[in-house]
Amino acid sequence: MPQHDEKLLSQLKELLTSPLTMREIVSRLNLAKEEKSRIRKKIREFTLSGAIVRIRGARYGLPEKMNLVKGVVQGNPGRFGFLIPDDENEEDVYLGPRNFDIVMHGDRAVVRIESTRDDGKRQGSVIRPLDRAHETVAGTYQPIRLGGYLIPFDPRISRDILIPQGFDMSAIEGQAVVARIVDYPSRKCPVTGEIIKILGDPDDPKVERELIVAKYDLKSIFPEKSVTEAVRVAKPPTKKEVGRRLDLRQHTVVTIDGETAQDFDDAVEVKKLGGGGWSLGVHIADVSHYVKEGSSLDKSAFARGTSVYFPGTVLPMLPFELSNDICSLKPKVDRLTLSAIMTLDSNGSVQKCEVAESIIRSSERMTYTEVANILEEGTKPPSLASLVPMFFNMRELAMILRERRLSGGSLDFDLPEPCITLGEDGFPEMIAPTPRNVAHQIIEEFMLTANRAVADYLIKRDYPALFRVHDDPDPVKIESVRKLLATFGVTIPKEIKIRSSDLQAIMEKLAGAPEQRLATTVILRSMAKAKYSKDNTGHFGLAFDHYVHFTSPIRRYPDLVIHRLLKDLLKKERRAGYWNDALDKIGANNSISERNAMEAEREMVKVMQAQYMSEYIGESYDGIISGVSSFGFFVELLDPPVEGMVRLTSVTDDYYRYEESDQALYGEKRGKRFRVGDPVRITVVSVSVKLRRIDFVLEGSDTGLSRRKTAKPKFGRKEKKRRRR
Repeated sequence: MPQHDEKLLSQLKELLTSPLTMREIVSRLNLAKEEKSRIRKKIREFTLSGAIVRIRGARYGLPEKMNLVKGVVQGNPGRFGFLIPDDENEEDVYLGPRNFDIVMHGDRAVVRIESTRDDGKRQGSVIRPLDRAHETVAGTYQPIRLGGYLIPFDPRISRDILIPQGFDMSAIEGQAVVARIVDYPSRKCPVTGEIIKILGDPDDPKVERELIVAKYDLKSIFPEKSVTEAVRVAKPPTKKEVGRRLDLRQHTVVTIDGETAQDFDDAVEVKKLGGGGWSLGVHIADVSHYVKEGSSLDKSAFARGTSVYFPGTVLPMLPFELSNDICSLKPKVDRLTLSAIMTLDSNGSVQKCEVAESIIRSSERMTYTEVANILEEGTKPPSLASLVPMFFNMRELAMILRERRLSGGSLDFDLPEPCITLGEDGFPEMIAPTPRNVAHQIIEEFMLTANRAVADYLIKRDYPALFRVHDDPDPVKIESVRKLLATFGVTIPKEIKIRSSDLQAIMEKLAGAPEQRLATTVILRSMAKAKYSKDNTGHFGLAFDHYVHFTSPIRRYPDLVIHRLLKDLLKKERRAGYWNDALDKIGANNSISERNAMEAEREMVKVMQAQYMSEYIGESYDGIISGVSSFGFFVELLDPPVEGMVRLTSVTDDYYRYEESDQALYGEKRGKRFRVGDPVRITVVSVSVKLRRIDFVLEGSDTGLSRRKTAKPKFGRKEKKRRRR
């Protein structure tokens, strides 16, 4: 918020000791005549953001003085939901069914607290929506006599959307479609829309992808102006540009990425120095040279915020002319970079960091597997002989950095993500844990070190920055963690404020123990969400006092912003006032777009896991209980890495009592226990791709299936079909 707006809002907060009309506000502010119109407009803008609330009688007041709460509506398929307050320290507010006559899942709204139970749970009513979350909604079309309905695929949008006659694009029953909302819901009128795109059969893998793109309002097509601009600027560097940069083309630098990567935005080099020290160079694609502030490319990148990665495809933040070509640090070609060249002592502490606009020529495009084979298997490809010593130096430095980071309290959960291989038909052919090796650790440690060093560089020069921050865990959640850990002999004194090093020590203590999975799960659930902010509050999870994102400007907008801040300093163009205003909006926008992208990626994985498991109904697997609730427990299979649920209705040997503090279910008669981390063997009984749901029963239960089979580990979809032939 600009400083003059903050000043006005501060004045209004002092003035509004009770609700006032617009005329009373303007009169008491003692404004000049020419200022009155502007101030009225600003006050109305404040009501749109929820900073000030307009109530009955055309009076304006402060929400916090009227038992009002602002936040985001989280819907539930049962036509109720919650308001998640903007203030993370406030408890959620329950919203009954009638509230969803005027708001939808995802909307920002103002809610009046109507009652508070003895346990502190609050119930409220929506006063008015502030921001609508959805311009379009994806779902299936259901025709009626005079029009039809769109039934949203997102079950949290609990109201069907009326499609008036003539606005259905001739869609037929059951087709997947996208509708633009014409009228949002109100007490008197339903939500109405018009179909703008017919996607096709909901079971088609390509349609599922399009549905998720529409559901999360992702951008799959670049504006024509942005593409034209990308083609125009994607030219090799000129002699003049090369001449003014630090020339590192004779340095031995390499990129190390996954086998299928197309955008190489970081290159690294390591040298041993005398006295046991190190030189670490991290060279990042200079995207800011091509994407100028305020350009069409910049606007589309800001709107996207991040690239979105689905199995087999990506929705890039920048057009391919940039992300996969001129900004990609391909081998043996000149590329413009922004370099952080660090000098470290023998303990891995950064003693000096120099930042420079540079030009490099990558010596080789390496993959994680190739580097790991050299370091762990001893392979020595003749073509890479000159690089092998540097890879061993990289490993040595990375292990020093990793040990230093972990000893400083940095959390290291290291939970494997599923790696999904698609067949030619677009369906998942194989699901396995994403491999992680020493090469992954090398790049991770180098990127963390560079990000931290760049944050320090900006702070020492007293310049604004867009920090990556991670707040301390919620004390209430940490108290639950304390109680649970105490049940298996791990104590955290109540009088001690929890530190990341305390949690890391707990995980190290429980490494290999049956309780490790449970401890990891409850600690993760206690964590706050990381976000972007101009206010440096530190990063709890990494145990860093300061941290920014500098290393991936091809796929993250905040990294691009950090590059611009660094260039201000390099060119001695200090714009602190501009950045102090701009970073609030950039941080808020990118925190939201990042979470949105993560949710979309997770849902796409769930879709493909369901598609994959739909061919294995009736087969049995070993798994670990990954979550417990009052209605059942989640099980993560060991192979393939897929999660499903065992519902209590299928466990008929006893009545079970849910103990939230233990994350467990206990049988009332036999005392049998189902707890997070316990091993179980299950049978797959049903799959719903539409609901993203996989249902299990305990092996030996009556499944109702005509036959059961035991799964053979690690064979894929096509291989299985071949065996059946």
